[in-house]
Amino acid sequence: MPRQNIVRVVLWMTGTLLSFSIMAISIRLLAGSLSVFEILTIRCVGALTILFSLLAVNPALRPQLRTKRIPMHFFRSAVHFGGQYSWATALTLLPFATVFALEFTLPVWVLVLAVAVLGEKLTSGRIVVIALGFIGCLVILRPGIIAFQPASLLVLLCSFLYAVFNVATKQMTSTETTFAIVFWMNLLQLPLALSGSDPLFVTRLEPWQAAPIAGVGIAGLAAHYCMARAFRYGDASLVIPLDFLRVPLIALVGYFFFAESVDALVFVGAAIILAGILWNLRLEARDARNLALPEDEGTPERP
Repeated sequence: MPRQNIVRVVLWMTGTLLSFSIMAISIRLLAGSLSVFEILTIRCVGALTILFSLLAVNPALRPQLRTKRIPMHFFRSAVHFGGQYSWATALTLLPFATVFALEFTLPVWVLVLAVAVLGEKLTSGRIVVIALGFIGCLVILRPGIIAFQPASLLVLLCSFLYAVFNVATKQMTSTETTFAIVFWMNLLQLPLALSGSDPLFVTRLEPWQAAPIAGVGIAGLAAHYCMARAFRYGDASLVIPLDFLRVPLIALVGYFFFAESVDALVFVGAAIILAGILWNLRLEARDARNLALPEDEGTPERP
């Protein structure tokens, strides 16, 4: 990989890490006076404000909004909303590091669904991912021990729903543009968020909340955009280890901003999950190289 691309990946992943951290801090700050539904309403309104502004500035984007898959958009938006609700609620109940570490089970769920729903092959590398993902979860959750926090199950639910969301997104990218997928998702999620919100919650907002409101509205879009750009310039084998830095970074954020204790076993469990993901990436990259070689080069001749 060219050095210039490595620098780009690092810069875009820095934006991803900062965006996720800002969003987590913003949700925690707003949770004292707003419900999770109201926080998600703010997120949708902020995202739609940006998206409608882009449509106004660049009318060429408007044809991209045409779609024949509204039912799929509804399904995808509802699943993602459920994942967002679980994630935001977990941030108000658990240490940041625990939430972010358990999020690394997302690739495990994606593999399980890819095999069960998309009919993809269950390779040895994928078996390792699933096994180490399960072990890593046990280390973090510690079921049966006094340290176990039932709210951790919310993060696992969140990861599962995000996995379903990712599989649905993969199926939609063949017919829908990225702009359309993001636009319809936020537009359809707004009524869901409003359904659980106090219609007058905006009257309770105070001036000091302007910064976390902006954080929720902007950082959510920025995190996903930055990660997408990072994947454009680098392979998953580079992006995912950098994404793992979210765990120690958010642990420091929780420690300095909210006096959260640092649990070493959370890092151990996250590292076990990451090891399985990286092992599978290594095997799949090797298999892809072997398939790309001519048959007479892929199998060395015997002396």
